[in-house]
Amino acid sequence: MTERRNFIKLAALGVTGISIQEILPAVSFHSGTDNTLKLGVASYTLRKFTTEQAIDMTLRCGVNRITFKSMHLPLEADTAVIQKTVALCREKGMELYGCGVVTMKTKAEVDQAFRYARTAGMEMIIGVPFPEVLGYVNEKVQEYNIKLAIHNHGPGDDLYPSAESAFNKIKGLDRRMGLCIDIGHTRRINRDPEKDLISYIDRVFDIHIKDVTAPAPEGDTCIIGRGVIDTVSFLRTVKKLNYKGTLALEYEADENDPLPGMMESFGFVKGVWAAI
Repeated sequence: MTERRNFIKLAALGVTGISIQEILPAVSFHSGTDNTLKLGVASYTLRKFTTEQAIDMTLRCGVNRITFKSMHLPLEADTAVIQKTVALCREKGMELYGCGVVTMKTKAEVDQAFRYARTAGMEMIIGVPFPEVLGYVNEKVQEYNIKLAIHNHGPGDDLYPSAESAFNKIKGLDRRMGLCIDIGHTRRINRDPEKDLISYIDRVFDIHIKDVTAPAPEGDTCIIGRGVIDTVSFLRTVKKLNYKGTLALEYEADENDPLPGMMESFGFVKGVWAAI
């Protein structure tokens, strides 16, 4: 809640004329930075809505990057359906940069995921490849020149609970085999997502941003700035490390009406980014 109060104070600066250093001494303001904030949405956030609705709701947040979960573009879709969906994205000004999270247990599922991503012109697959197919995934990454970002799922995930557990399995493989750090699931195993970002930055291709109510398995997704994640510090590190990938909001709460929470979360992130 301290982060949230600070952000509200920041929003008042334009009215009061008070300097940012007086209001928020813990956050330093760097004018003239050339770091660009790339925001996106993981479409699982919008799982109760159609593909077109998901695109339009994302655009209403002032965001034009998205990764599609299979309910918005089925993995088994034929070429015509994929091309039609890609055309819809382009028509609306949406960049479909990836898909996921995609589980891959068999070589057949690996083949399907990479064909699907290539047909859609995606730059990466955010996935959960089982250890027994990692070597085969590595071959497909080299064949298709499509990145694979392993997503950690925190408590209850026996394969990849943390970024570290994923990195240890891919560190000797092609450098296009990397990570999608989910900062919420990371915090739910009482691990610091900021430290993981620092440790594995060279292999971090995507980041799922969110906030959670507790640093424990029972922690639920909540609006960014209302939970226990130190978003100000995390974003400062993102900027300091010159992270080039996307910060994709995966807002799992309010599945029937996620837009208010999405907008508030993006507003908080954008406000903090402008202040650091």
